[in-house]
Amino acid sequence: MSWTIRRDIGGFPTRWSDTHAKQWLDAGYWRHETLVDIARQQTERDPAKTLLIENGKSLSRGDVYSSALRLANYLLQRGARPGDVIAFQLPNWSESAIIALAARMAGLVVNPVPPIYREAELRYMLGATGARFLFIPGVFRQFDYPRMVAKLRSDLPRLEDVIVVRGDSANTTRWEDALSCEPAVDLPEVDPAAAFMVMFTSGTTGRAKGVIQTHYSFGYKARQMAQAWGVSGHDVIFMPSPVTHITGAIWAFDIPWITGAPAVLLDVWKVEEGIDAIREYGCTISGGATPFLQQLLAATSDDRSALASLRTFFCGGTSVSPELIKRVSREFPNCLFFRAYGSTEMMTVTLGISSAQQADLGAETDGIVLPPMQVKLLDDDGVEITEEGVEGEILAFGPEQFAGYLDTRDNTAAFDSDNFFKMGDLGQWSNGNYLVITGRKKDIIIRSGENISPKEVEDVLMEHPAIADVAIVAMPSATTGEMGCAFVIPNQGCAFDMNEMRSFLETAGLARQKYPEWLELVGDFPRVPSGKVRKDVLRKKAADIAEQHSKKVTT
Repeated sequence: MSWTIRRDIGGFPTRWSDTHAKQWLDAGYWRHETLVDIARQQTERDPAKTLLIENGKSLSRGDVYSSALRLANYLLQRGARPGDVIAFQLPNWSESAIIALAARMAGLVVNPVPPIYREAELRYMLGATGARFLFIPGVFRQFDYPRMVAKLRSDLPRLEDVIVVRGDSANTTRWEDALSCEPAVDLPEVDPAAAFMVMFTSGTTGRAKGVIQTHYSFGYKARQMAQAWGVSGHDVIFMPSPVTHITGAIWAFDIPWITGAPAVLLDVWKVEEGIDAIREYGCTISGGATPFLQQLLAATSDDRSALASLRTFFCGGTSVSPELIKRVSREFPNCLFFRAYGSTEMMTVTLGISSAQQADLGAETDGIVLPPMQVKLLDDDGVEITEEGVEGEILAFGPEQFAGYLDTRDNTAAFDSDNFFKMGDLGQWSNGNYLVITGRKKDIIIRSGENISPKEVEDVLMEHPAIADVAIVAMPSATTGEMGCAFVIPNQGCAFDMNEMRSFLETAGLARQKYPEWLELVGDFPRVPSGKVRKDVLRKKAADIAEQHSKKVTT
């Protein structure tokens, strides 16, 4: 089937197939609409209904829709044109949902940037997208964002306006001033096939890849998830995942509009505050990476009634143990807990389970593959595996599929000849169309749901004069799922320790999330005959170190 690269109104290179576009449109998976159409209808129907709850404050549909119209007008008056990029580096604040809606009103493309990122990441991402507008906090978690951005302005010639949310700074625009415009009246016509979002994800190349999602793909996935899990206006969503990640973005930006279920947001994850929010607002649906679930379980050991309102909790983003899902299912029998599997490129390949009768499958598999999603497993020779219990590389295809990478060179190795996306993971079939993730081909670390490229950190550390060679692998962690373990070969006569490594990475401007949390000095690495480092051996060694350390702590 012929797939081509076509440039949308903003010049973004989107992968396209006329044949599949027609199939998905005819089937109703893709719709000739954007979230703006849904938001307008829902606001007209019931403007007072609560849409978002954050920090004890509720925002109605009317509040968010009106604010988005004002912000859209500000952006248009400042010269924004359909296809321009607006970036936001915000925590889970309600303003991010207003920005996302305003962008769609004006036909703009959003680039969410995690608040943990610093100069190196921001310079690269904003430069790659050519962002014209940037929304940042004033000071958040004791970090001065305007000061950081001021240092970067000369490196970002296309960046025109910096808007400070919940703060103020010289040479920037206050959020309140941006919203002082009259609501936009004449909005541009928006092509749903155009890019709506560019979200960066780390891979094995060391360079973060810009994932392009269209209005079609993003809207379809939000509708499908809501339908599969029966989300309605009777539900209340508790979403701890960052809105700058794909899961948080879907559940904070789209699903409240689509279903009528308000979303409760926390800007700083603290398990006690999460429990209070679930109890106060009667939250019924939640999800997130393993650490969220682990902490909720531990913090409610004396009072299981604290989470009594929950009916559904989906878990993914990092390795999820069957034992954890089984345990929480026993402790909270009225809530359906299950594993789900996806990525920034393919948002949910599997959709967990749908009933308590499938509880074992929710723990022992990563969920069911439902049409129109197609998944195939390939062996090392590229032959498809159909029998259960046989491991193969996972490839996926469907209407939620991203429209390709910002750098089209990254597309070359990402798809097979049938346009199936190579997930980079290994898995096997179970119980018919249930998928079990067994390992990873991509050499990434997933720490608290955040993808970290070892090569990116290795490349920085290799500039240190005391290091002859470095290899970073995933080490199991009880609190974050995985963490980075750095195996370092020091140069002869040179000293190197954890403090020095952290100081060096901080000076390089890397996000703290990416710092390895374990350092192991070695004389050499295990290698294949060609000289390539055997990271599989190092991962096993890191796992052994973690196990030994855990035993020491418990004794």
